[in-house]
Amino acid sequence: MTDCGCDQAKRDLEEYLRNELAAQDAADIREHLAGCETCSTEERVNIVLTALVQRACKESAPEELRAMVELRIHEISTAG
Repeated sequence: MTDCGCDQAKRDLEEYLRNELAAQDAADIREHLAGCETCSTEERVNIVLTALVQRACKESAPEELRAMVELRIHEISTAG
């Protein structure tokens, strides 16, 4: 394994977190993250942000808002 350096680690961090990298590239980034506090902090921030976005996307819109949007869509589709 070879430490890939900050530039590559930051460039490929999202793909690394989604397990989209080749095994060797992932191992290089993992090694770098283990020894670089700046990049490992960025990794933790990305993990937290991803979790927050995923949780927010699972929530439903309030029923009143859904009804307003559906009504507006119906108005637009029948106007034309």
